[in-house]
Amino acid sequence: MMKKHISRLLLVCILMALCVSMFASCEEQDEVLTLYVYNWGEYISDGSDESTDVNAEFEKYCKEELGITVKVNYSTFASNESMYAKVSSGSTKYDVIIPSDYMIERMVKEDMLAPLDLSKIPNYQYIDESFKGENVYYECGSDVTYSIPYFYGMIGVIYNTSIVDENDEQIGSWDLMWDEQYKGDILQFNNSRDAFGTAQYKLGLDVNDENEEQWRLALNELLEQKKIVQGYVMDEIFNKMENGSAAIAAYYAGDFLTMYENNEDLEFFYPAEGTNLYVDAMCIPKASQNKEIAEAYIDFMLTEEAAVANAEYTYYASPNNAVRENEEYREYMNSIKEGGYDLMYGTDAVETSSYKNLGGEQLIMLNELWEELKSDIQVGLPIYVICAVILVILIGGGTFLGVRKKIRDKY
Repeated sequence: MMKKHISRLLLVCILMALCVSMFASCEEQDEVLTLYVYNWGEYISDGSDESTDVNAEFEKYCKEELGITVKVNYSTFASNESMYAKVSSGSTKYDVIIPSDYMIERMVKEDMLAPLDLSKIPNYQYIDESFKGENVYYECGSDVTYSIPYFYGMIGVIYNTSIVDENDEQIGSWDLMWDEQYKGDILQFNNSRDAFGTAQYKLGLDVNDENEEQWRLALNELLEQKKIVQGYVMDEIFNKMENGSAAIAAYYAGDFLTMYENNEDLEFFYPAEGTNLYVDAMCIPKASQNKEIAEAYIDFMLTEEAAVANAEYTYYASPNNAVRENEEYREYMNSIKEGGYDLMYGTDAVETSSYKNLGGEQLIMLNELWEELKSDIQVGLPIYVICAVILVILIGGGTFLGVRKKIRDKY
């Protein structure tokens, strides 16, 4: 009898231990949250080259300060358009995305972004006033905040001084991108807005014009350039410019410093005709399933440690005063290239404008013009000759068959 009681007691203990173990396991699984972050390539300090792994630091912060386990699932995109296509498809529910100004405007109008609770993002205080309030031109005049500036910058022209003559009178102008003596050495943006922007600034056109005729003027300019362009690129520009397989390219100023670090023959200028000023900002899609953690992530990115680490890694201009006022950061930028800090921040004299969101009809028009540019085939004389010969053969063959048919009919 005693043995039976002992056996029952042991069984109860074992079952209780199993229940406790299962409960603890479930509780642990419930605490693991995955935060989906979607950003531009090469746009965060990731632990490479002795840099700080900011995402890993955020995971550590969540564990130690918030008492939760968070795993950052980080992926990248190459253009605003590809990012928009992915987010709008709903195939992945991202928690934090970092689009550019005009795309933020579009996503606000299409009700794709969640309003931010600034009480949960106290480090917003470090963002410079020039990036707040009425200066946030891409939030459609809303009283609600949908975005927190991450980086900003301007587009310019990068050129290789070992290939491009430094006395070339085109240096300082968008005209350098159309210089025929560098045929096959020129790279153009592989996204419609920036590519058309280079032509529009060159021609003195409004980059936000709604008139299709004005956009067709830019298209014609790009079609002329296409004859001498080596290719249309985005992230591929780094290898091509760093290894000297291309000599001239339009791209973002911060990325120039990254390329310069690997090839000191490279130089950069902001074109005199004017250029694009852009802001990339952190947003939370409405479909986010972890909004509070997403806001904690944004707030963490605004801390001085994370913001300086990101700025040092990317070389882009930061809207964060904790970065701008950091003397070690200023010295670091100038150590990359003499005048590196002023290249990014001393730009008040540069003539700039910003892209605005195009309406539905204008977007369709731009996509059609872009397809026209990318699908256009330059047909040379040899092709015409071959086509003419084939046509003659077909006509001749048809005549011969017709004669034979008549002869058969006759007999």
